[in-house]
Amino acid sequence: MQSSKMSGKATQKTSVFESEEPSSVDAKEELLDECESIWEQMEECQSKLTLIRAEPLAESDAKLSLLMMRMKALTAEFTQWQKRSPEIISTNPEVLLTLGKEELQKVKKDLEMVLSTVQSRNEKLKEDLEREQQWHDEQEKILDALKEIEKKMENEVVSHSKKRAFRELKDEILKVKAYKEELLNALGEFLEEHFPLPEEDGRAKKKKKKKSEESATQLITLHEILETLINKLLRTPHEPYVTINDSFWPPYIELLLRCGIALRHPEDPDRIRLEAFHQ
Repeated sequence: MQSSKMSGKATQKTSVFESEEPSSVDAKEELLDECESIWEQMEECQSKLTLIRAEPLAESDAKLSLLMMRMKALTAEFTQWQKRSPEIISTNPEVLLTLGKEELQKVKKDLEMVLSTVQSRNEKLKEDLEREQQWHDEQEKILDALKEIEKKMENEVVSHSKKRAFRELKDEILKVKAYKEELLNALGEFLEEHFPLPEEDGRAKKKKKKKSEESATQLITLHEILETLINKLLRTPHEPYVTINDSFWPPYIELLLRCGIALRHPEDPDRIRLEAFHQ
């Protein structure tokens, strides 16, 4: 195989040299002679190696022995090539110029192939980059849309929670109002039953007849007195006192003061207030 390669190279170089000018014929012949002499040396080395044979081995060890021999040969050749310095085949300037041109042409072709490969790879990377950028833009749009949806949902949740809290508070207020009305009705029924107007009592009628000439003021019930005191305390807590007039029946006032439901003003005995039970 080596001889066929060398012969192919020689014929190739011969065809190349035939296309050169007549002035470089001597340089070509000189180069061919040097190649032939080197090839003869290689054939001699190969024949010497084939003559060297080892002792006959078993079939099981033949492959191993052959591999070991090849390894040793390659190791020795590698060592020789490391120790050997590169030699110039010829010192003829024309030969060197021709070889240099050929090498430059090979390098040029290799570089062109590398450039083409790099350009194609760059085009592919550019396409990949465009696809990735497009995918990134799409993901950003999706993310923005999700953020908008999240904000809307948060607003809806907050609004719904506020509406629910307001509705619950409104329901509680209605319940409290209903309970308040129930308490007031129960209190009114209790007061009307146990604390009627003075005119409905016999003793009250006698007293009323005695005072009819002095005053014709209509007396109010105990229920109305309590309602007046409660409204005054809730509307003006900083000034909860109510002035006692002729419509307030004195026994009811004394009852409220004696039971601790009402308190007199410390400086004005004609003014009373409701005890702040809610504080």
